[in-house]
Formats: sequence, C-alpha cells, structure tokens
Amino acid sequence: MLKRFALIAAPTAALLATPAGASAIEINESFRPQDEFKLDPWIDLGVMSINKAVFYVIVATALMCWTMVYVAKRMQERPNKVQTAVETVFLLMRDNITRGNMDSKMAAKWFPFIGALFLFIWFSNMLGYLPLPTNTEHKVDIFGLEVPSLALFAATANISVPLVLTLFVWFGYHIEGIRAKGPVGYLKSWVPAGVEGPATFPIFLIEVISHFVRLVSLSVRLFANILAGHLLILFMGGGLVVLLNLAVGGSVVLGLITGTMAVAFFLFEVGLVATLQAFIFATLTAIYLGGAVAEEH
Repeated sequence: MLKRFALIAAPTAALLATPAGASAIEINESFRPQDEFKLDPWIDLGVMSINKAVFYVIVATALMCWTMVYVAKRMQERPNKVQTAVETVFLLMRDNITRGNMDSKMAAKWFPFIGALFLFIWFSNMLGYLPLPTNTEHKVDIFGLEVPSLALFAATANISVPLVLTLFVWFGYHIEGIRAKGPVGYLKSWVPAGVEGPATFPIFLIEVISHFVRLVSLSVRLFANILAGHLLILFMGGGLVVLLNLAVGGSVVLGLITGTMAVAFFLFEVGLVATLQAFIFATLTAIYLGGAVAEEH
C-alpha cells in the first residue's frame, strides 16, 4: 500500500513543486471520495436494510452460480475455451489449494467450501471493477427519470464481508481441530513438539494471540487491497484533479498523467490483484484447516 501511495504522491508533488502549480492550488472541500463507500440504506427492512454492499453480494453470488451451472450443463468431450478455463480453475482449487494443504479425507470434505469461497471472492472482486448505476447520492436525469450515476464498488471493499468470511474459516478450523484431537489434545497441539518446562506457557500464549490475529490479518488483507485499488483508480481517474481544483493548465497536465496511471492501475487490479487476493484467502483457509488436524503444527 505504501508503494501505491508513493505512485499517487509522485506526480502530485512534481506538479505542486512548480510555481504555477503551487499558486493555482485550491483544495475542493466539497469533493468527498470516501462517500463512494458510504452505505446508505436503499430498502429499510426494520432489523436490516438492503444497501449497496448487499446488492453486490447478491449479484456476485448469482453470477457465480449461473456461470458454473451454465458451464456444467454444456460440458463436452472436446472442451472449448470457456470450458478449458473453468477446468483449469477447478484443478487449481482442487489440487493446488485444497489437496496441497491437507490430507485427502479433509480435502474431499472441505473442497466444496474452499472452491465456493475462492469463486465468490473472485466474482466479487471482478464485479467491483465494472461501473454500475449504484451511486444514489449523485443521480443523472435520463428523459426525466433520475437514475443513480455509475460507480465502482466491491462487496469485498467493505470490511464486514471479508470479516464474515473470516469468521466462518476461523470457527471452521477450530471445530475441525477439536473433532480430530479433542478439546485438550487440540490445545496441546498449539505447543510445538519438544517445547517443555517454563517455555511452554509463553509459547502457548503466543499461539493463542496468533489465532486471534488471524481474524484481523485474513479479513483486512482482502479488504485493504481491494479498497486501495478502488481508491487508486478513483483518484487517478479524475478524483485528484477535482480535489486539487487546479487551474486549466495544471488540470490538463495532471489529468494526462493520472489518466494514464488510472488505466494502468485498472489493468493491474483486474489482471492480477482480483485473482491473487481470492487465491491467497482460499489458500490460507486450506492451510489453517490442514494445520488444525495435523499431528504436529
């Protein structure tokens, strides 16, 4: 994230270092990019409400299920490009992520969950880079009808979604560990073999802390990377020009620089980050599940 921030700061600092840029700057305080991620209720249901994040979760889930069912019903002996891509992803999820981090019995049991987890995160991440009419704060008039303006948003860019996924993983691997070893045996397995005497308690305490830290690391890693990517695209795609409220010359120069960077960031996020974060989350899930039932870990 520090590298990404540096990429934002470099062109801005270069522009503001010039006398023309420094004299023309006037911060546009009405521009609030954080409002893009504010969750205003769309439909109030009393105990809960339908908002932008819920909408993206539903759409991502529907797209995932429809795509997999569509491909499954059209499987053929000589696969086309779509079937080949899906089979490649299937082998990645089954052999590399699941079987590569747990025994065959555990892999058969948990592969559907890990596969669904990988696909849901991937579809959520990719959907977040499609501009959809979800910005209800700023609407546009189309033939007399007010329609929400286009915006980029991802369910995984809201901490609540990655946190709920993390809680399922966290409780899941603890339950598996207790089933396999019993409550006492599972807690004893947190201390590495060979550690005895006074060193046992501090090592056990560190292990306890590490399990709770996983709640933060697993959820925040996904959330922060997707959020950072969206903010970079937002700022580079014109947000920085609006925020600084530069003169015409400065806006054109900065816009050319940041516009090019916005395209590069967009391709980088879609081409690598969206898939990489789904892969990391699913792989860590498999590692935690496999480690919970292993004889020594």
